[in-house]
Amino acid sequence: MNRVPWRHSLVTRLLATSVLIAVAAIAATAWLATRTATRAITQEQGRSLTDDKGVYDMLVAYAAGHPDWSGAPEPIRLRAAELGRRITLMTEDRQVIIDSGPGPSLRTARPSAVVDPLGLDLGLTGGTDRIDARAVGPYLLPAAERAALRSGARKTLNCLTELGVSGRIVDTPSGRPTIELTSTDTEGAMIRCGAGRDENPTATEQRALRTLGTMTAGCLGRRDGTTVVVTPQFRAYVLSAKQAADRRVAAIPAEQIADPATSARAGSCLEKSRRTQLQPYVAPPALLFVTDPDTGADRTTFTLTRENTIRIVTVTGAVLLATIVVTVLAGRRLVRPLRALAETAGGPEPAVVTGRDEIAHLARALNASARQRRAMVSDVAHELRTPLTNIRSWLEAAQDDLAPTDDQLVALLHEEAMLLQHLIEDLADLAAVDAGTLRVHPEPLPVRDLVDQVTDVHRGTAQTAGVRLEADVSGDPIVSADPVRLRQVIGNLVSNALRHTPPGGVVTVSAHDHTIEVRDTGAGISEENLPKVFDRFWRADESRGRATGGTGLGLAISRQLVEAHGGTISAASTLGRGSVFTVRLP
Repeated sequence: MNRVPWRHSLVTRLLATSVLIAVAAIAATAWLATRTATRAITQEQGRSLTDDKGVYDMLVAYAAGHPDWSGAPEPIRLRAAELGRRITLMTEDRQVIIDSGPGPSLRTARPSAVVDPLGLDLGLTGGTDRIDARAVGPYLLPAAERAALRSGARKTLNCLTELGVSGRIVDTPSGRPTIELTSTDTEGAMIRCGAGRDENPTATEQRALRTLGTMTAGCLGRRDGTTVVVTPQFRAYVLSAKQAADRRVAAIPAEQIADPATSARAGSCLEKSRRTQLQPYVAPPALLFVTDPDTGADRTTFTLTRENTIRIVTVTGAVLLATIVVTVLAGRRLVRPLRALAETAGGPEPAVVTGRDEIAHLARALNASARQRRAMVSDVAHELRTPLTNIRSWLEAAQDDLAPTDDQLVALLHEEAMLLQHLIEDLADLAAVDAGTLRVHPEPLPVRDLVDQVTDVHRGTAQTAGVRLEADVSGDPIVSADPVRLRQVIGNLVSNALRHTPPGGVVTVSAHDHTIEVRDTGAGISEENLPKVFDRFWRADESRGRATGGTGLGLAISRQLVEAHGGTISAASTLGRGSVFTVRLP
């Protein structure tokens, strides 16, 4: 037997399919793992950034209220323990100020932020003012001024409450109390209660603001007697010498007499002067490091190092190698019995059947097909041999003058030739069915006419056999069928029934709707043989010859013709009482 080329082999195709599935599975798993890891890392980085912001805000708040970092170690240690992180403060030249715990050196590490209340990191604060509002320095009010301002704020709040306006007193970082309103449309009530009168600067604030104004004017470098007035809201207004000398100016709000074209340089000088003024009151700038205690990393990162790449390639190669080995072994195990089946398919011996899988079922089907093929060839040879032997015997007898060449001899030879023709026609019908070339030409067909034609044709045979042939048709049913083929089906059933019904019996052809039945009172068929009645060359009595048992193809042909019409044919029988063959058409 020729071996299948590798490129067409089932093992090759199975291997290619398995490798493709493995590659797709590995790629999908790697993609999913990467996406999951990236998402987890992003979430972890988000939490890390939130932690960094919290630490940054805590340290900025401390630095804004203290001139140095001497009191910060304990709060930093507690916060580090709470977060499970290492918090380190360094000077700008990388000298350690405070370290919450030991760990890798950070001299070359990137700081998380620079803690400076006078130069805030707007990316972390999300604000617009680079000077922290908690850095008040000389603007911190003494207790007496706080009490006086709170008393005035309380009176104003009581007045607003009586007018139906709700609010509360809130202290600013400098200690100044302010009224925070929680109602809307309060402009009239604010005027009636004199709200805003307590917003004038106190003596402490005036001194600090005058100093700030002088520093701002010096920064501007004006030598023409110009005065810079700074409001409690830290807005700078430039007043000319005449405006500053005019006493009436004192009664006019600064923003009304200020130069409306105040340059951006004045604002820059004001901010620079504020830093200079507040610097002695806040802690010096420090580099902030929030890192992992073990690795020193400032955040979770995902990097594909050379070791990770080698590890991934190794695992992928191992998976593919295992896939190839398992596929080859499974494929060889699968192909081996198929090759054995191919080798035994054309031989005289049946294939060895082991197991209960699909291949075992295939082997049984091939064995059964081979048996049927051999049986059919034997049956065809037997059916052809009998009439041919008879024809040869009579001809040889006539040649030897042992039999007269009269009309009786011619009739005998004609009968044997007709038997041969009938057998060949049956085989041709079966060959057409097997080749798929059998065609039917359905048309509306009255069933009563069909039954009458069949019974009329077989009535002489029935009388000769001593069997009564009857027809029983209910109504006038009409079916869509090929008249020639359906007459052949019913004729085969009637002929078969007459052949198996003893003298004195009855064969009835009945019809109703789309159902036709052929019933006889013959010997019947046993229950174990009933499923075989439509098999080719099957006879209930193996000893029956062609003269009494037919070719054994009639019922097989009838089934194929009925199924070609889209119908069904079935048989029911009881030993000693007869059989019923039922044809149902759509």
